[in-house]
Amino acid sequence: MRRFAGAGVCLLLFFVMQACHQTGPSAPVKTLTLIDQAWSSREYQHRLNEELARFTQQTGIRVEFLPAPETAPEQLATFRNLLEGGARVPDVYGIDVIWPGILADNLLDLRAYIPEQEIQAHFPELIANNTVNGRLVALPANLNEGMLFYRRDLLRKYGYRAPPKTWEELEVIARRIQSGERANGTKDFWGFVWEGAPSEALTCNALEWQVSEGGGTILDDNGRVTVNNPQSTRAWDRAARWVGSISPPGVVEYKEWDAGNMWQAGKAAFLRSWASEYIADRAPTCLIRDRFDIAPLPGGAGRAATLGGSGFGVSKYSLHPREAAMLVRFLCSREEQVRRCRNTADAPSISQLYDEPEFLASNPQFLRVLEVFRKGIVTRPSRAAGKVYPDVSRAYWEALHSVLTRKKSAKQAADDLQDELERMLKTPAVGANAEFDKTAAQR
Repeated sequence: MRRFAGAGVCLLLFFVMQACHQTGPSAPVKTLTLIDQAWSSREYQHRLNEELARFTQQTGIRVEFLPAPETAPEQLATFRNLLEGGARVPDVYGIDVIWPGILADNLLDLRAYIPEQEIQAHFPELIANNTVNGRLVALPANLNEGMLFYRRDLLRKYGYRAPPKTWEELEVIARRIQSGERANGTKDFWGFVWEGAPSEALTCNALEWQVSEGGGTILDDNGRVTVNNPQSTRAWDRAARWVGSISPPGVVEYKEWDAGNMWQAGKAAFLRSWASEYIADRAPTCLIRDRFDIAPLPGGAGRAATLGGSGFGVSKYSLHPREAAMLVRFLCSREEQVRRCRNTADAPSISQLYDEPEFLASNPQFLRVLEVFRKGIVTRPSRAAGKVYPDVSRAYWEALHSVLTRKKSAKQAADDLQDELERMLKTPAVGANAEFDKTAAQR
Protein backbone atom coordinates (compact mmCIF):
# COMPACT_ATOMS: atom_id res chain seq x y z
CA MET A 1 0.00 0.00 0.00
CA ARG A 2 1.47 3.36 -1.06
CA ARG A 3 2.25 6.07 1.47
CA PHE A 4 -0.40 8.73 1.91
CA ALA A 5 0.55 12.22 0.68
CA GLY A 6 -0.08 15.34 2.73
CA ALA A 7 -1.16 16.11 6.29
CA GLY A 8 -4.80 16.28 5.23
CA VAL A 9 -4.69 12.60 4.34
CA CYS A 10 -3.76 11.68 7.90
CA LEU A 11 -6.94 13.37 9.07
CA LEU A 12 -8.88 11.48 6.42
CA LEU A 13 -7.35 8.19 7.58
CA PHE A 14 -8.58 8.97 11.10
CA PHE A 15 -12.12 9.48 9.82
CA VAL A 16 -11.96 6.25 7.83
CA MET A 17 -10.76 4.25 10.85
CA GLN A 18 -13.54 5.73 12.95
CA ALA A 19 -16.13 4.82 10.32
CA CYS A 20 -14.79 1.28 10.04
CA HIS A 21 -14.97 0.93 13.81
CA GLN A 22 -18.59 2.06 13.88
CA THR A 23 -19.76 -0.10 10.96
CA GLY A 24 -19.60 -3.90 10.86
CA PRO A 25 -21.00 -6.51 8.51
CA SER A 26 -24.08 -7.07 10.67
CA ALA A 27 -24.77 -3.40 11.41
CA PRO A 28 -28.06 -1.95 10.08
CA VAL A 29 -27.79 0.47 7.17
CA LYS A 30 -28.03 3.83 8.90
CA THR A 31 -25.07 5.74 7.48
CA LEU A 32 -23.15 5.86 4.23
CA THR A 33 -19.88 7.71 3.70
CA LEU A 34 -19.06 9.86 0.69
CA ILE A 35 -15.76 11.39 -0.38
CA ASP A 36 -15.59 13.94 -3.19
CA GLN A 37 -12.67 15.84 -4.69
CA ALA A 38 -14.62 19.12 -4.64
CA TRP A 39 -15.15 19.10 -0.88
CA SER A 40 -12.87 22.12 -0.25
CA SER A 41 -15.35 24.50 -1.94
CA ARG A 42 -17.70 25.94 0.67
CA GLU A 43 -20.32 26.61 -1.96
CA TYR A 44 -20.12 23.01 -3.14
CA GLN A 45 -20.30 21.70 0.43
CA HIS A 46 -23.40 23.77 1.09
CA ARG A 47 -25.09 22.50 -2.05
CA LEU A 48 -24.10 18.90 -1.45
CA ASN A 49 -25.29 19.02 2.17
CA GLU A 50 -28.70 20.12 0.93
CA GLU A 51 -28.76 17.26 -1.57
CA LEU A 52 -27.72 14.72 1.05
CA ALA A 53 -30.42 16.01 3.40
CA ARG A 54 -33.02 15.38 0.69
CA PHE A 55 -31.62 11.87 0.17
CA THR A 56 -31.89 11.16 3.90
CA GLN A 57 -35.44 12.50 3.97
CA GLN A 58 -36.43 10.19 1.12
CA THR A 59 -34.61 7.05 2.25
CA GLY A 60 -33.89 7.38 5.97
CA ILE A 61 -30.18 6.80 5.23
CA ARG A 62 -27.73 9.35 6.62
CA VAL A 63 -24.62 10.31 4.65
CA GLU A 64 -21.36 11.50 6.15
CA PHE A 65 -19.15 13.68 3.96
CA LEU A 66 -15.44 12.88 4.39
CA PRO A 67 -12.72 15.46 3.66
CA ALA A 68 -10.36 14.95 0.73
CA PRO A 69 -6.93 16.44 -0.01
CA GLU A 70 -6.89 19.76 -1.88
CA THR A 71 -4.96 18.96 -5.04
CA ALA A 72 -5.97 16.49 -7.76
CA PRO A 73 -2.77 14.36 -7.55
CA GLU A 74 -3.18 13.98 -3.78
CA GLN A 75 -6.87 13.21 -4.19
CA LEU A 76 -6.18 10.45 -6.69
CA ALA A 77 -3.36 9.02 -4.58
CA THR A 78 -5.63 8.96 -1.53
CA PHE A 79 -8.53 7.37 -3.38
CA ARG A 80 -6.20 4.69 -4.78
CA ASN A 81 -4.76 3.95 -1.36
CA LEU A 82 -8.21 3.52 0.14
CA LEU A 83 -9.60 1.39 -2.66
CA GLU A 84 -6.53 -0.73 -3.29
CA GLY A 85 -6.20 -1.24 0.44
CA GLY A 86 -9.75 -2.65 0.60
CA ALA A 87 -11.11 0.08 2.88
CA ARG A 88 -14.76 -0.50 3.74
CA VAL A 89 -15.38 3.24 3.80
CA PRO A 90 -15.97 5.49 2.00
CA ASP A 91 -18.87 3.77 0.28
CA VAL A 92 -19.20 6.33 -2.53
CA TYR A 93 -16.39 8.17 -4.34
CA GLY A 94 -16.53 11.32 -6.45
CA ILE A 95 -14.85 10.26 -9.71
CA ASP A 96 -13.08 12.74 -11.98
CA VAL A 97 -13.59 12.18 -15.70
CA ILE A 98 -10.02 10.86 -16.09
CA TRP A 99 -10.12 8.42 -13.17
CA PRO A 100 -12.38 5.51 -14.26
CA GLY A 101 -9.58 3.54 -15.91
CA ILE A 102 -7.34 4.03 -12.90
CA LEU A 103 -9.87 3.08 -10.21
CA ALA A 104 -12.05 0.61 -12.12
CA ASP A 105 -10.71 -2.59 -10.56
CA ASN A 106 -12.05 -1.56 -7.18
CA LEU A 107 -15.41 -0.07 -8.18
CA LEU A 108 -18.72 -1.86 -8.69
CA ASP A 109 -20.50 -2.23 -12.01
CA LEU A 110 -23.44 0.15 -11.58
CA ARG A 111 -25.49 -1.54 -14.30
CA ALA A 112 -26.44 -4.14 -11.72
CA TYR A 113 -28.10 -1.46 -9.58
CA ILE A 114 -29.33 1.38 -11.83
CA PRO A 115 -32.10 1.05 -14.45
CA GLU A 116 -30.81 1.10 -18.02
CA GLN A 117 -33.17 3.90 -19.07
CA GLU A 118 -31.64 6.19 -16.44
CA ILE A 119 -28.15 5.33 -17.64
CA GLN A 120 -29.12 6.04 -21.24
CA ALA A 121 -30.44 9.48 -20.29
CA HIS A 122 -26.84 10.68 -19.94
CA PHE A 123 -24.71 11.62 -22.92
CA PRO A 124 -23.46 8.35 -24.45
CA GLU A 125 -19.93 9.80 -24.67
CA LEU A 126 -19.88 10.23 -20.89
CA ILE A 127 -21.24 6.74 -20.29
CA ALA A 128 -18.55 5.37 -22.61
CA ASN A 129 -15.89 7.32 -20.72
CA ASN A 130 -17.07 5.78 -17.44
CA THR A 131 -17.23 2.25 -18.85
CA VAL A 132 -14.12 0.10 -18.42
CA ASN A 133 -13.99 -3.41 -19.88
CA GLY A 134 -17.76 -3.39 -20.23
CA ARG A 135 -18.36 -2.29 -16.63
CA LEU A 136 -20.00 1.04 -15.77
CA VAL A 137 -17.83 2.11 -12.85
CA ALA A 138 -19.20 5.65 -12.42
CA LEU A 139 -22.34 7.57 -13.33
CA PRO A 140 -21.83 11.15 -14.62
CA ALA A 141 -23.17 14.04 -12.56
CA ASN A 142 -22.12 16.99 -14.73
CA LEU A 143 -20.36 18.06 -17.91
CA ASN A 144 -17.40 20.40 -18.12
CA GLU A 145 -15.03 21.42 -20.91
CA GLY A 146 -12.46 24.00 -21.94
CA MET A 147 -13.85 27.31 -23.24
CA LEU A 148 -12.60 30.70 -24.39
CA PHE A 149 -13.75 33.56 -22.17
CA TYR A 150 -13.58 36.95 -23.88
CA ARG A 151 -14.27 40.59 -23.09
CA ARG A 152 -17.27 41.43 -25.23
CA ASP A 153 -16.92 45.16 -24.52
CA LEU A 154 -13.25 45.27 -25.55
CA LEU A 155 -13.87 43.42 -28.81
CA ARG A 156 -16.47 46.06 -29.73
CA LYS A 157 -14.20 48.87 -28.59
CA TYR A 158 -11.45 47.76 -30.97
CA GLY A 159 -13.73 46.99 -33.91
CA TYR A 160 -14.17 43.22 -33.70
CA ARG A 161 -17.58 41.67 -34.21
CA ALA A 162 -16.84 38.14 -32.97
CA PRO A 163 -14.28 36.25 -30.88
CA PRO A 164 -11.33 34.68 -32.72
CA LYS A 165 -11.82 31.39 -34.52
CA THR A 166 -8.12 30.55 -34.97
CA TRP A 167 -5.09 30.85 -32.70
CA GLU A 168 -3.55 33.27 -35.20
CA GLU A 169 -6.61 35.53 -34.93
CA LEU A 170 -6.41 35.37 -31.14
CA GLU A 171 -2.77 36.50 -31.23
CA VAL A 172 -3.61 39.48 -33.47
CA ILE A 173 -6.68 40.58 -31.51
CA ALA A 174 -5.04 40.03 -28.11
CA ARG A 175 -1.99 42.05 -29.12
CA ARG A 176 -4.08 44.95 -30.41
CA ILE A 177 -6.32 45.13 -27.34
CA GLN A 178 -3.34 44.78 -25.03
CA SER A 179 -1.50 47.65 -26.71
CA GLY A 180 -4.59 49.85 -26.70
CA GLU A 181 -5.45 49.27 -23.04
CA ARG A 182 -1.87 49.90 -21.96
CA ALA A 183 -1.81 53.11 -23.97
CA ASN A 184 -4.96 54.13 -22.12
CA GLY A 185 -3.23 53.71 -18.77
CA THR A 186 -3.73 50.05 -17.76
CA LYS A 187 -0.05 49.17 -17.81
CA ASP A 188 -0.50 45.65 -16.43
CA PHE A 189 -3.13 44.59 -18.96
CA TRP A 190 -2.54 41.38 -20.93
CA GLY A 191 -4.11 39.88 -24.03
CA PHE A 192 -4.47 36.25 -23.00
CA VAL A 193 -4.17 34.42 -19.67
CA TRP A 194 -4.20 30.66 -19.12
CA GLU A 195 -2.88 27.97 -16.79
CA GLY A 196 0.79 27.35 -17.56
CA ALA A 197 2.06 25.87 -14.28
CA PRO A 198 3.35 22.28 -14.47
CA SER A 199 0.11 20.52 -13.58
CA GLU A 200 -2.85 18.63 -15.03
CA ALA A 201 -4.28 21.98 -16.13
CA LEU A 202 -1.32 22.43 -18.50
CA THR A 203 -1.98 18.98 -19.93
CA CYS A 204 -5.54 20.11 -20.71
CA ASN A 205 -4.39 23.36 -22.32
CA ALA A 206 -1.60 21.81 -24.37
CA LEU A 207 -3.80 18.97 -25.55
CA GLU A 208 -6.21 21.56 -26.96
CA TRP A 209 -3.37 23.36 -28.73
CA GLN A 210 -1.91 20.31 -30.40
CA VAL A 211 -5.15 18.48 -31.22
CA SER A 212 -6.53 21.60 -32.91
CA GLU A 213 -3.44 21.55 -35.15
CA GLY A 214 -3.79 17.86 -36.03
CA GLY A 215 -1.16 16.66 -33.56
CA GLY A 216 -3.23 13.86 -32.00
CA THR A 217 -3.87 13.04 -28.35
CA ILE A 218 -0.46 11.95 -26.97
CA LEU A 219 -1.43 8.24 -27.21
CA ASP A 220 -3.69 6.48 -29.66
CA ASP A 221 -6.50 4.15 -28.57
CA ASN A 222 -4.05 1.25 -28.41
CA GLY A 223 -1.72 3.10 -26.07
CA ARG A 224 0.97 3.80 -28.68
CA VAL A 225 2.87 7.09 -28.47
CA THR A 226 1.75 9.64 -31.09
CA VAL A 227 2.85 12.91 -29.57
CA ASN A 228 6.12 13.46 -31.46
CA ASN A 229 5.03 15.03 -34.74
CA PRO A 230 5.42 18.41 -36.51
CA GLN A 231 1.85 19.51 -35.76
CA SER A 232 2.37 19.10 -32.00
CA THR A 233 5.73 20.85 -31.92
CA ARG A 234 4.34 23.71 -34.00
CA ALA A 235 1.54 24.20 -31.46
CA TRP A 236 4.02 24.10 -28.57
CA ASP A 237 6.27 26.68 -30.24
CA ARG A 238 3.32 28.99 -30.76
CA ALA A 239 2.35 28.82 -27.09
CA ALA A 240 5.93 29.57 -26.09
CA ARG A 241 5.73 32.76 -28.18
CA TRP A 242 2.79 33.93 -26.10
CA VAL A 243 4.83 33.98 -22.89
CA GLY A 244 5.94 37.55 -22.28
CA SER A 245 4.20 38.86 -25.42
CA ILE A 246 0.40 38.51 -25.14
CA SER A 247 0.61 36.52 -21.89
CA PRO A 248 2.44 37.50 -18.68
CA PRO A 249 5.94 36.10 -18.17
CA GLY A 250 4.60 34.54 -14.97
CA VAL A 251 1.90 32.62 -16.82
CA VAL A 252 4.23 29.61 -16.73
CA GLU A 253 3.45 29.38 -13.01
CA TYR A 254 -0.26 30.22 -13.22
CA LYS A 255 -2.74 27.74 -11.84
CA GLU A 256 -6.47 28.02 -12.44
CA TRP A 257 -7.05 30.50 -9.60
CA ASP A 258 -4.16 32.71 -10.75
CA ALA A 259 -5.49 33.03 -14.28
CA GLY A 260 -9.07 33.41 -13.05
CA ASN A 261 -8.20 36.16 -10.57
CA MET A 262 -6.40 38.23 -13.22
CA TRP A 263 -9.35 37.79 -15.57
CA GLN A 264 -11.94 38.75 -12.93
CA ALA A 265 -9.89 41.82 -12.04
CA GLY A 266 -10.34 43.07 -15.61
CA LYS A 267 -6.66 42.69 -16.54
CA ALA A 268 -7.03 40.43 -19.58
CA ALA A 269 -8.89 40.32 -22.88
CA PHE A 270 -9.08 36.52 -23.14
CA LEU A 271 -9.00 33.61 -20.70
CA ARG A 272 -8.88 29.87 -21.24
CA SER A 273 -10.91 28.24 -18.48
CA TRP A 274 -13.58 25.65 -17.78
CA ALA A 275 -17.23 26.23 -18.59
CA SER A 276 -17.94 26.05 -14.85
CA GLU A 277 -16.01 29.34 -14.41
CA TYR A 278 -18.98 31.15 -15.92
CA ILE A 279 -21.03 31.37 -12.73
CA ALA A 280 -18.10 32.73 -10.71
CA ASP A 281 -17.60 35.47 -13.29
CA ARG A 282 -21.26 36.41 -13.04
CA ALA A 283 -21.06 37.02 -9.28
CA PRO A 284 -22.08 40.51 -8.09
CA THR A 285 -18.54 41.21 -6.85
CA CYS A 286 -16.88 40.43 -10.20
CA LEU A 287 -15.71 43.58 -11.98
CA ILE A 288 -16.48 42.23 -15.45
CA ARG A 289 -19.73 40.37 -14.69
CA ASP A 290 -21.68 42.13 -17.47
CA ARG A 291 -18.83 42.56 -19.95
CA PHE A 292 -17.79 39.04 -20.98
CA ASP A 293 -19.03 36.01 -22.83
CA ILE A 294 -17.77 32.53 -23.74
CA ALA A 295 -17.06 30.83 -27.07
CA PRO A 296 -15.39 27.71 -28.44
CA LEU A 297 -11.63 27.77 -28.15
CA PRO A 298 -9.76 28.86 -31.28
CA GLY A 299 -8.41 26.20 -33.59
CA GLY A 300 -6.35 25.41 -36.65
CA ALA A 301 -6.97 22.23 -38.63
CA GLY A 302 -9.89 21.71 -36.25
CA ARG A 303 -11.10 22.78 -32.85
CA ALA A 304 -10.61 20.98 -29.57
CA ALA A 305 -11.86 21.37 -26.01
CA THR A 306 -10.68 19.06 -23.25
CA LEU A 307 -13.46 17.10 -21.59
CA GLY A 308 -13.90 17.66 -17.86
CA GLY A 309 -16.59 16.86 -15.36
CA SER A 310 -17.17 14.22 -12.72
CA GLY A 311 -19.49 11.51 -11.47
CA PHE A 312 -19.86 9.03 -8.64
CA GLY A 313 -18.87 5.39 -8.16
CA VAL A 314 -19.30 2.73 -5.47
CA SER A 315 -16.45 0.92 -3.76
CA LYS A 316 -16.62 -2.83 -4.21
CA TYR A 317 -15.64 -3.09 -0.54
CA SER A 318 -18.70 -1.19 0.66
CA LEU A 319 -20.75 -3.14 3.19
CA HIS A 320 -23.87 -1.57 1.72
CA PRO A 321 -23.51 -1.62 -2.08
CA ARG A 322 -27.24 -1.41 -2.84
CA GLU A 323 -27.73 1.63 -0.64
CA ALA A 324 -24.52 3.23 -1.95
CA ALA A 325 -25.78 2.77 -5.51
CA MET A 326 -29.05 4.40 -4.44
CA LEU A 327 -27.05 7.45 -3.39
CA VAL A 328 -25.19 7.55 -6.72
CA ARG A 329 -28.47 7.22 -8.58
CA PHE A 330 -29.92 10.09 -6.54
CA LEU A 331 -26.96 12.47 -6.97
CA CYS A 332 -26.85 11.90 -10.74
CA SER A 333 -30.60 11.92 -11.26
CA ARG A 334 -32.57 14.21 -13.52
CA GLU A 335 -34.30 15.74 -10.50
CA GLU A 336 -31.06 16.78 -8.80
CA GLN A 337 -29.50 18.02 -12.01
CA VAL A 338 -32.61 20.13 -12.60
CA ARG A 339 -32.13 21.71 -9.17
CA ARG A 340 -28.49 22.46 -9.93
CA CYS A 341 -29.36 24.08 -13.23
CA ARG A 342 -31.38 26.65 -11.30
CA ASN A 343 -28.52 27.58 -8.98
CA THR A 344 -25.13 26.79 -10.49
CA ALA A 345 -23.24 26.78 -13.77
CA ASP A 346 -22.59 23.04 -13.73
CA ALA A 347 -23.73 21.89 -17.13
CA PRO A 348 -25.91 18.76 -16.86
CA SER A 349 -24.86 15.35 -18.13
CA ILE A 350 -28.44 14.50 -19.16
CA SER A 351 -28.95 15.49 -22.79
CA GLN A 352 -32.69 16.25 -22.60
CA LEU A 353 -32.11 19.09 -20.15
CA TYR A 354 -30.52 21.11 -22.95
CA ASP A 355 -33.97 21.29 -24.55
CA GLU A 356 -35.61 22.90 -21.51
CA PRO A 357 -36.39 26.62 -22.16
CA GLU A 358 -36.46 27.35 -18.42
CA PHE A 359 -32.86 26.29 -17.90
CA LEU A 360 -31.59 27.86 -21.10
CA ALA A 361 -33.11 31.20 -20.09
CA SER A 362 -31.17 31.25 -16.81
CA ASN A 363 -28.10 29.50 -18.24
CA PRO A 364 -27.59 30.84 -21.79
CA GLN A 365 -24.06 29.44 -21.80
CA PHE A 366 -25.42 25.89 -21.89
CA LEU A 367 -26.08 26.09 -25.64
CA ARG A 368 -22.45 27.02 -26.29
CA VAL A 369 -21.29 24.25 -23.96
CA LEU A 370 -23.43 21.81 -25.94
CA GLU A 371 -22.08 23.15 -29.24
CA VAL A 372 -18.51 22.56 -28.14
CA PHE A 373 -19.34 19.13 -26.77
CA ARG A 374 -20.92 18.10 -30.07
CA LYS A 375 -18.23 19.50 -32.37
CA GLY A 376 -14.86 19.63 -30.69
CA ILE A 377 -14.53 17.61 -27.50
CA VAL A 378 -11.27 15.75 -26.90
CA THR A 379 -10.53 13.33 -24.09
CA ARG A 380 -7.24 12.94 -22.33
CA PRO A 381 -5.67 9.50 -23.00
CA SER A 382 -6.57 8.14 -19.56
CA ARG A 383 -8.37 5.10 -20.99
CA ALA A 384 -5.42 4.17 -23.22
CA ALA A 385 -2.87 4.73 -20.43
CA GLY A 386 -4.91 3.08 -17.69
CA LYS A 387 -3.31 3.15 -14.26
CA VAL A 388 -0.16 4.85 -15.51
CA TYR A 389 -2.08 7.88 -16.83
CA PRO A 390 -0.86 10.12 -13.95
CA ASP A 391 2.73 9.35 -14.98
CA VAL A 392 1.94 9.93 -18.66
CA SER A 393 0.31 13.27 -17.91
CA ARG A 394 3.16 14.36 -15.66
CA ALA A 395 5.73 13.54 -18.32
CA TYR A 396 3.67 15.45 -20.88
CA TRP A 397 3.18 18.60 -18.82
CA GLU A 398 6.83 18.62 -17.76
CA ALA A 399 7.86 18.43 -21.43
CA LEU A 400 5.51 21.29 -22.29
CA HIS A 401 6.72 23.36 -19.37
CA SER A 402 10.33 22.97 -20.51
CA VAL A 403 9.30 24.48 -23.86
CA LEU A 404 7.33 27.35 -22.31
CA THR A 405 10.27 28.24 -20.04
CA ARG A 406 12.76 28.02 -22.95
CA LYS A 407 14.75 25.20 -21.35
CA LYS A 408 14.23 22.99 -24.40
CA SER A 409 13.18 23.43 -27.98
CA ALA A 410 9.82 21.92 -28.89
CA LYS A 411 11.54 19.28 -31.05
CA GLN A 412 13.95 18.29 -28.30
CA ALA A 413 11.15 18.13 -25.73
CA ALA A 414 9.02 15.98 -28.05
CA ASP A 415 11.93 13.60 -28.77
CA ASP A 416 12.68 13.23 -25.06
CA LEU A 417 9.00 12.78 -24.24
CA GLN A 418 8.63 10.07 -26.85
CA ASP A 419 11.56 8.15 -25.38
CA GLU A 420 10.20 8.52 -21.85
CA LEU A 421 6.68 7.42 -22.77
CA GLU A 422 7.92 4.45 -24.79
CA ARG A 423 9.95 3.23 -21.83
CA MET A 424 7.00 3.83 -19.51
CA LEU A 425 4.42 2.10 -21.68
CA LYS A 426 6.69 -0.40 -23.46
CA THR A 427 5.03 0.44 -26.78
CA PRO A 428 6.43 1.76 -30.07
CA ALA A 429 5.72 5.25 -31.34
CA VAL A 430 3.49 5.94 -34.34
CA GLY A 431 2.28 9.04 -36.17
CA ALA A 432 -0.41 11.34 -34.85
CA ASN A 433 -3.72 9.62 -34.13
CA ALA A 434 -5.15 8.36 -37.40
CA GLU A 435 -8.68 8.88 -36.16
CA PHE A 436 -8.07 12.55 -35.44
CA ASP A 437 -6.24 13.02 -38.74
CA LYS A 438 -9.32 11.71 -40.56
CA THR A 439 -11.67 13.93 -38.58
CA ALA A 440 -9.50 17.01 -39.11
CA ALA A 441 -9.35 16.37 -42.84
CA GLN A 442 -13.14 16.31 -43.01
CA ARG A 443 -13.54 19.68 -41.28
